[in-house]
Amino acid sequence: MAVVAVTVPPESRRVLAGYFTLAGLYTLSAALIWGVNTLFLLDAGLSFFEVFVANAAFSAGMVVFEVPTGVVADTLGRRVSFLLSVSVLAITTLLYVALAQIGAGVVAFAFVSVGMGLGFTFYSGATEAWLVDALAVTGYRGILDRVFARGQQITGGAMLVGAIGGGLLGQIDLAIPYLVRAVLLVAVFVVAFVVMHDLGFAPRRVAAAGLPGEIARNAKAGVQFGWGQRPLRLLMLASLVQVGFFTWGFYASQPYLLELLDSDAVWIAGLVAAGIALSTIVGNQVVNIASRHVGRRTTLLLGAAALQTCAAVALGFAGSFWVALPALLLVTASIGVTSPVRSAYLHQVVPTEQRATVVSFDSMVSNAGGFGGQVGLGALGEARSIGAAFVAGGFATAAALPLLARLRSLGGAADSIVGEQAGAESACAGVGLPAVAVVEPAPLEEPALAAAAHV
Repeated sequence: MAVVAVTVPPESRRVLAGYFTLAGLYTLSAALIWGVNTLFLLDAGLSFFEVFVANAAFSAGMVVFEVPTGVVADTLGRRVSFLLSVSVLAITTLLYVALAQIGAGVVAFAFVSVGMGLGFTFYSGATEAWLVDALAVTGYRGILDRVFARGQQITGGAMLVGAIGGGLLGQIDLAIPYLVRAVLLVAVFVVAFVVMHDLGFAPRRVAAAGLPGEIARNAKAGVQFGWGQRPLRLLMLASLVQVGFFTWGFYASQPYLLELLDSDAVWIAGLVAAGIALSTIVGNQVVNIASRHVGRRTTLLLGAAALQTCAAVALGFAGSFWVALPALLLVTASIGVTSPVRSAYLHQVVPTEQRATVVSFDSMVSNAGGFGGQVGLGALGEARSIGAAFVAGGFATAAALPLLARLRSLGGAADSIVGEQAGAESACAGVGLPAVAVVEPAPLEEPALAAAAHV
């Protein structure tokens, strides 16, 4: 089979540069608090279980608002949805600081966490849908897996910077990372307002009276084009159990690792979060390399799922920081493999008109798992030990393996990767374009690289 080099059109380069820049800046601002969030809430007076009640409220907010905010992305446009996300996150971040200052309890934090979940739902379905539609209309013929993997490498770098910066700032005062995050979100709003425009999608106005019907139609579309398709249903169920564990595990690892190290140094939590960012970048690079040699996406999904289960259980049994940390990084590296591959699989199956809706529905299912995982494992962690909760959660992720095995047995074009040596051709491997064998897209021009690299 001949290998055809694909030239990336200038319009697609601009779309990619805008996506990478916005994703990096957004993650940079968000990541400032990721490494210290649990410590911040504990310092604000919440118990270990109450911390995860507040975090579960965030997941519940995402479950409740995913479909309604998908209406915004599919009617008013992806750009409007992104700008709303940034605005809501900035406000709720400042409210977190205010609640800590007045010594508010878990109910108040949970209420604001629901609002924070609302902010992220405006982002979850809109940004990927904007990218895929814009690439399709500008003639891009590359492999989506690599685009998502590269985007996650950039966001991983942004998380690296944000996590280290948040840890160092938190060492001074745990509120400072939140204040800096709010300032950065204002900058993200300005950049998005200038560079993000809906391409390949025509926004439409919906009267207030028509919103309930629109939400119902979107919910039906999410079920029909998402849950109603057996491959996507299996993919979503696997994500439900995996995200259910990892959403809890990421934040639980902060006090757990400090306990193993017998330290209360906030900067260590920041460095651990930075290590997590690096491990996800490594996982993304595995996708870049494997997509040239592996013919099926489910091969990568199954391998990453098995690694995640084994490492998560080992993390719980570890009695040493120096054993637990590598196990945690293996878990997060597996996420770095899984995330871009499943995103690419999903986008090969979903039609353009329902793209944002189905991505939001997928996120809703995952966050339902996050809600259950944080409440259940949070309660177990307080009643028994954090290590015991890691073991239980790790064994629970094994449920994803038979689901992914069944997905593999279904086959189909969406499971095929078109790569340099992958040995498969599929019209779905690009962005709904004629089947060709492609090599990695040409590098972005230097100005675009500079715009993305500084995050």
